[in-house]
Amino acid sequence: MTRTKAAWLLLLAAALWGLAFLFQKSAMSHVGPLTFVGARGVLASLALAPLAWWEARRSAGPRQAGLLRWSLAGGVAFVLAAGLQQSGLQTATVTNSGFLTALYVVLTPLIAWGVSRTPPSGFVWLAVALSAFGTWLLGGGSFASFSAGDAQVAASAFFWAAHVVITGRAARAGRPLAFTLIGFLLVAVAGSAAAFRFEVPSAAGLAAAAVDIAYVALLSSAVAFLLLIVALKHLPPTDAAVIASTETVFAALAAHVFLGERLPALGWVGALLILMASVLVQVVPALLSPAARVAPPARVTTGRACRALR
Repeated sequence: MTRTKAAWLLLLAAALWGLAFLFQKSAMSHVGPLTFVGARGVLASLALAPLAWWEARRSAGPRQAGLLRWSLAGGVAFVLAAGLQQSGLQTATVTNSGFLTALYVVLTPLIAWGVSRTPPSGFVWLAVALSAFGTWLLGGGSFASFSAGDAQVAASAFFWAAHVVITGRAARAGRPLAFTLIGFLLVAVAGSAAAFRFEVPSAAGLAAAAVDIAYVALLSSAVAFLLLIVALKHLPPTDAAVIASTETVFAALAAHVFLGERLPALGWVGALLILMASVLVQVVPALLSPAARVAPPARVTTGRACRALR
């Protein structure tokens, strides 16, 4: 496969991730956020099970130690992140949700710092400043103007970042498909249990949201995951990171076209700053580190391979 074809595949994956916000928003008219998360986990698990089985059959050795532990930890982080994001989408706009979720890219190296005790480089702090200022502008120049939903989506970025760090640790055990499957099984169980405890799931609601759930669980998760795996074999890390970042742009464009959402000029400046911070965190390491030029970027391989997900 040529680099150009691989780039188009990854761009398609980014579009699938960005469009997922529309379906996540639409589903909130029919089911509760926990019901959506649980149903998504069930369907994604069914789709990933044969792929994980195929991966196990092709694996040269036995399952690596720590895979189950890290998979469960990743599943917990995913449940918290997805639950907050879905709850926030009840009131937050798709445009704001897309850019606020992107904050996880900047938060990832900070959480990794807490785990590994390795301080982030100076450009990471620049990205933090840019994203904080961008978030302030996205709210119209005041954090007070954010809705409760906006705050929940922003909070979900912390747990998405934690999921990235956990996935990075799990990568040492190999078997990315098995990791993702185990995580989604936990999402299915925990999400469904919480839905029956705090919501009132109904067959009618699930039927009404069936298309939304199917899109997020199958296209935005399983299909996009496979596109990602193929594309990363043929793309330099810098190219892959920039292409993957267009997810937020696709979300904003989709919200503009299909929902008629509009951002004021100040909001677009803030959105651009958040996107710039996201690209900065991903691209600069690849440009400065010779090793990074030949290895897939951490944000793309871990943040997407197992979140692929969003």
